[in-house]
Amino acid sequence: MISSRKYSLLALTFSLLIGCDSSPADSDMNRDGLEHLITSESLILNPTGYVPLAAELKLETTEPVQVELEIQSRTADQEPLIHRFEETGTSFTLPVLGLYPAYNNTLHIRFYNRQNQLLGEESRPIDTPELLPELPTIEVRVNTGRKKPGMNLVSYFGHTNPELPQIPFIFDEYGNIRWYANMDTHPVLQNLFYDAGVERLKNGNLYFGDGRSGRLVEMDMLGRVVHEWPLPGYSYHHNVLELPGGNLLATVSKHGLPTVEDHIVEVDRETGTLVQVWDLRESLDLRRRIWSSNARDWFHANGLTYDEEKDAIIVSGRVQGTVKLTRNNELIWLLAPHRGWKQSGNGTNLNTKLLQPLDANGVPITDPEVLDGVTNHADFSWAWYQHAPKLTPRGTLFLFDNGDNRNYGGQPAYSRAVEYRIDENAMTIQQVWEYGRERGHTTYSAIVSDVDYHPEEHTVAFMPGSNFENGPNGKTVEVDYNTKDVVYEAAVRREPSVMYGIMFHRIERLPIYPQNQ
Repeated sequence: MISSRKYSLLALTFSLLIGCDSSPADSDMNRDGLEHLITSESLILNPTGYVPLAAELKLETTEPVQVELEIQSRTADQEPLIHRFEETGTSFTLPVLGLYPAYNNTLHIRFYNRQNQLLGEESRPIDTPELLPELPTIEVRVNTGRKKPGMNLVSYFGHTNPELPQIPFIFDEYGNIRWYANMDTHPVLQNLFYDAGVERLKNGNLYFGDGRSGRLVEMDMLGRVVHEWPLPGYSYHHNVLELPGGNLLATVSKHGLPTVEDHIVEVDRETGTLVQVWDLRESLDLRRRIWSSNARDWFHANGLTYDEEKDAIIVSGRVQGTVKLTRNNELIWLLAPHRGWKQSGNGTNLNTKLLQPLDANGVPITDPEVLDGVTNHADFSWAWYQHAPKLTPRGTLFLFDNGDNRNYGGQPAYSRAVEYRIDENAMTIQQVWEYGRERGHTTYSAIVSDVDYHPEEHTVAFMPGSNFENGPNGKTVEVDYNTKDVVYEAAVRREPSVMYGIMFHRIERLPIYPQNQ
């Protein structure tokens, strides 16, 4: 078996070999009368050495054109990948994304004038290497064609060698891996540990934090590191979030403290300076031990979302609950069972910040066992050891309710996507939607995992990342919000085992090409 490091070097060598300027005499190219239009052209597979299923196309033309790329599908029953770049010009450096592994891909290149008339096209073959053995297989179980369009960006954990970096990858709706990044030979990210995972910035690049190099990173789809933000005095873990103004919000640990994973920082996008710090030891009670006896990792921040209207942050703490904080670190509310809350580090009576649950008719639920989390109400139950808070356009809050230690006993074992409506003036909470309880152990994930709401399609993606149905796996399950019918489901598997029992932390459904290209 070729080692991961040697594999990356071979891929880079291969990319350099095919990266020569093409000419009308190229025997492997089908050019349809475009010699008058194209003055220079080169195509390089894996130009950085980090993205074996991507290439870079450079073109010079005699007149302004728009360029469209098509990766021909491997089988007639699957759709080709077609992308037209927005730019009109005479000089281009373009990413070629979505190549199939271990395959002689056919790339069609089309040229359009300003009147959207096709000037001609050419075809190029691109041979790609086999996938890394560390990558998984994807089993598509349901595909009705009603899901949110795009592919699946997986923040993958599923390898067995702890010396290897984490490897994000993208798979299409049919289960084909079409992109991945292997940073094994990168001078800074060769031990990449991105924890909760990789997401896309508004500018189209990918971003993540690296727990091992201690920085936040922006990377383009060809594996070039565009920007890095060190975090002096802090260590990154779990989650980083792009704020509407462009700054970055990150979960961190502060150096020199006896506790970890209990600070949030806002990083200025341009200067890298810290413009705001939230110390959760001040806004909460670090002595509370209801869900964990671990005094060092007493909160375990694992997810963030931002309320732009209120300029407030929502933080998921796996072993405390979900909390909302003002920019000045004042607690707005606590979403958690009511047991064991006392006084915060800054002297606030935390019982005054607890949310009062309502039933489906808006009537307060007063059963002390429901409030404490010992039992569930027919219309309401708390989220347990939750992840991935997300605000919807209508102001409701989604959580991935892992269900670990549910009702202080953990049985029955199930996870769910749950949506709550919170009234901050009345300090009430009402459960308005859930999915997953009916799936039982087949979608149970005690750790990690993700949930997303897609308003355009009115679907919910429910993504348990550490499941053990017939062996270790993770799943993405997209359901119709109104009917809860499954419109798309895929299982991510790698045998015989994976580190920490985790297949992935999160999955984001997105187009493989950024929408602004």
